[in-house]
Amino acid sequence: MAETARRPDHRYGNRPTMKDVAARAGVGLKTVSRVVNGEPGVTPDTERRVQEAIQALGFRRNDSARVLRKGRTASVGLVLEDLADPFYGPLSRAVEEVARAHGALLINGSSAEDPEREQELALALCARRVDGLIVIPSGDDHRYLEPEMRAGVATVFVDRPAGRIEADTVLSDSFGGARAGVAHLVAHGHRRIGFIGDRPRIHTAAERLRGYRAAMEDAGLPVDDAWVSLGPTEPARVRAAVAAMLAGPEPVTALFAGNNRVTVTAVRELAGRTRPVALVGFDDIELADLLGITVIAQDAAALGRTAAERLFRRLDGLHEAPWRVELPTVLVPRGSGEVPPA
Repeated sequence: MAETARRPDHRYGNRPTMKDVAARAGVGLKTVSRVVNGEPGVTPDTERRVQEAIQALGFRRNDSARVLRKGRTASVGLVLEDLADPFYGPLSRAVEEVARAHGALLINGSSAEDPEREQELALALCARRVDGLIVIPSGDDHRYLEPEMRAGVATVFVDRPAGRIEADTVLSDSFGGARAGVAHLVAHGHRRIGFIGDRPRIHTAAERLRGYRAAMEDAGLPVDDAWVSLGPTEPARVRAAVAAMLAGPEPVTALFAGNNRVTVTAVRELAGRTRPVALVGFDDIELADLLGITVIAQDAAALGRTAAERLFRRLDGLHEAPWRVELPTVLVPRGSGEVPPA
């Protein structure tokens, strides 16, 4: 037997207004406004009728209109590289906590490491009148943001610097961290050390490669081209790079992984091999302490918190030249980076 579809009692997208509340409560629009905004001048009985109408209709105050009248939307945008990357979880949470402390809402999205998508997302957030932006850049040309910044959108770049514009920037010491990690492997007797990193156009990847080369030069060690592999961090590419570096009569005896995703794939690849290979990874990873993975740890939460605090200082009227800060990294020895050469 066919069922007759019921017509819903409501229409999605049509929210009740103060006019609807006023009509249901039998009062004027100004009276509803006073009740909604907690203003005096309303009798208890009238306030009760208005509150009952609000509850019955499911009315909520339109904060967007209210804050726009003040010239601010009490919202900030965060453009991340990849929402699924564990590194960005604590960073995003730290930004959100600072925003919340300032009475602002955080809106975030992912660029998927695509410069065009980054620009589209950043400008979409600006079109929605966010007060400020925190951007983890994918591209190397951010002149598209200059009109927004001139119009008053406070902007801070984090993890990587802006390209072709001057802006506040918060970074980790990628060069120094990589240099310390590779020096740690050298100190444990390794002379043939491989480096597997992200795409070379990415600032952090280039800085970590520079740190690797500096540490090898400090130790008076040559770098064979076959020991360096840069590119996408997809597991298949990283597995192939690990396999190539461990092949041949003189394989590398240690690996430096340029980020957390490379480290995870390297750990899986090395787990199936009988000959021990030392490993140091840039970025901490989940369960690294239990697995004994030596890492160069950066404080993602501190990156987000520092960037957000700077953003709100700008929004509060700070006027000074663009500012750049590098946060330190920490070598955390856990065993994998202390394995001696086979």
